[in-house]
Amino acid sequence: MKYFIGITSPDDYKEKIVAFRDRWSSNRLNDVVEPHITVKAQGGLTVDLHWLESVRQTCSLMPSFQLSLSEPESFGSAVTFLSVETSNIIELHRNLVKAISPSQELLDRYFEMDKYHPHLTLGQTYCPFSTFDVNYVRIYKEVELNKYVPFEDIQLGTEKEK
Repeated sequence: MKYFIGITSPDDYKEKIVAFRDRWSSNRLNDVVEPHITVKAQGGLTVDLHWLESVRQTCSLMPSFQLSLSEPESFGSAVTFLSVETSNIIELHRNLVKAISPSQELLDRYFEMDKYHPHLTLGQTYCPFSTFDVNYVRIYKEVELNKYVPFEDIQLGTEKEK
């Protein structure tokens, strides 16, 4: 069983992304997981959930922020995505990685820290852009091979730094 942490868009925008993805029968993204921006990949998010309290604490210290989706880009010819514009997501990513402390091998495998590139995967090259407030992150749980469902939402900014 695997987990990862992501940010979801507002429901109305999420519905547009799902409908956009569904226009191509070869695009299985909607069968795998809801539209999201990965903040922390699977590395270090183990089935024993010992990391969960550290994630809650890290998120409680991070204030809410705005996030803008921008121009489509791609990772080679296989993945097309919308870019993400905000430095706050990089800070959140780094704080979560530090809290979980995965091995260097896992950091490399999942393209984290300096290799992290926040994005919302489309699978195709056109979608309207949007800006929205980020008030929480969502932990996703793998329930079967390549099928993730929401596990827990964690609010940002519930505590002030000490």
